[in-house]
Amino acid sequence: MQELPLNLPEGSRKEVMAYLEPFMLNEMSEYLKPVEQMWQPADFLPDSSRDTFFQEVKELQESARELPYDLVAVLIGDTVTEEALPTYESWLTMVEHVDKNEQGGWMKWVRAWTAEENRHGDLLNKYLYLSGRVDMRQFEMSTQYLIKDGFDIGTGADPYRNFIYTSFQELATNVSHRRVAAISKKNGDKLLAKMCGVIAADEARHAKAYMSFVSHAFVVDPSEVMLAFEDMMRKKIVMPAHFLREAGEPQGEAFAHFSDAAQRLDVYTALDYVDILKELITDWKIDQISGLNAHGEKARDYLMRLPDRLTRLAERIKIPEKEYKFKWIYG
Repeated sequence: MQELPLNLPEGSRKEVMAYLEPFMLNEMSEYLKPVEQMWQPADFLPDSSRDTFFQEVKELQESARELPYDLVAVLIGDTVTEEALPTYESWLTMVEHVDKNEQGGWMKWVRAWTAEENRHGDLLNKYLYLSGRVDMRQFEMSTQYLIKDGFDIGTGADPYRNFIYTSFQELATNVSHRRVAAISKKNGDKLLAKMCGVIAADEARHAKAYMSFVSHAFVVDPSEVMLAFEDMMRKKIVMPAHFLREAGEPQGEAFAHFSDAAQRLDVYTALDYVDILKELITDWKIDQISGLNAHGEKARDYLMRLPDRLTRLAERIKIPEKEYKFKWIYG
């Protein structure tokens, strides 16, 4: 790639994104897989062309019947989040200072990332439909609401904030899907465990890509990237489904109950939030970055102290013990 001077002046994001373009175009294959080699939803679901289809569906339903109520709620919330992919794709195409050429590195990455992510919602949606435990109309209305409502995550169209957000979010979804897989296996649903396991692996690969984008940006524009990181953490990283709602309910109410269920199960907790922050601080070598201006140094100091402060806050959080009754779930 072309070389750029360190400590670029403020407002140089356009130059930095042009610098990153060849990396996205030529090296993103490291974080993606050829379509023919990837798993597809059909690899896990009952095959309707086989004589054994109805027996396989029956077995799927018997396993799903043993899943805890909170876990089904978390799985539905995760699925609605995955199904809102059109919102995320349109958001990523609006990032400023990237080449909007269809054959450019950024647009190719967004399309390839979207194509991989699309399988997640397809797979989990079909599983929920076949499980017999979910009121699909209520579930589908929540999905439509989430896509219609969009989401405000505090990044604006700034590339640095967007890359920092996606780095954090992909790590968070990896944790959530991985934990759902483990609990599903413990409760005897090995099929769901496999599904969530492969989805978690995808999220881990995607996280590495976005984290790498940020690492490259830190090399050439350290102060501005550090300030963007500080700003995102001061505002707090919100989940993409934070507007999640059930039909007839206020925006975001279902998300609050979904989050409580995830914390009760230890699927995703306030301490996981802190651990992800620590992972990003370590991966980006925040303590070692040189060439920072005074504002960048102040931002770094804040970020280095933040995990301990958030840990103390997380340890004081009390989660409601009572299960919330979702419209999504029968019974």
